Amino acid sequence: MPTRLSHTRPRVLAIWLIVAGVVGWIAAFVLTIEKLHAAENPGTAASCDFSIVVQCTENLGSWQGAVFGFPNPLIGLTAWMAPVVVGAAILAGARFARWFWLLFWAGMTFAVGFVIWLIGQSVYDLHTLCPWCMVTWAVTFPSFYAVTLHVLRSGVVPLPAKARATADTLMGWMPLLTVVTYAVIALIAQLELDWISYL
Repeated sequence: MPTRLSHTRPRVLAIWLIVAGVVGWIAAFVLTIEKLHAAENPGTAASCDFSIVVQCTENLGSWQGAVFGFPNPLIGLTAWMAPVVVGAAILAGARFARWFWLLFWAGMTFAVGFVIWLIGQSVYDLHTLCPWCMVTWAVTFPSFYAVTLHVLRSGVVPLPAKARATADTLMGWMPLLTVVTYAVIALIAQLELDWISYL
């Protein structure tokens, strides 16, 4: 079983949070630029429009693209800074209280729930796959899995020792779990949109 130090200062998790946060922030930034470009030049296609199925314009112009009354990418510009800050703080030696980890986990849970909803809207209602949105999806799922397993294995959520050990073991299966998630999403999109034929 890993030492207490690996749980209180999870360096690999910290590095992943920084990488995921930067990637997610870049995706949100590009989508924000595309939204501004569309506002300035109505009717023009986004640079990430590759086909009728693989495109950004439909998503950005839909009500789902501004579900809280403002463009969704603005959420990403703000929210993706949190993993970067948390990851950097861990590497710098910070120790977070239980309430902090629970709030951070709650934020990641909201993020993955929102992404699942957006995937459903994109595939079944808008019938499109937004490339930069998919970049956000790609880093949200493993980030949620990693934070969830960390709070379970570290004792943030009170669990029996065996359950904590299981969560710690599952952390090593993160890559496979992530790939399986991607495959399920790709299969759903293929069955509904036949996206491969549009590549």
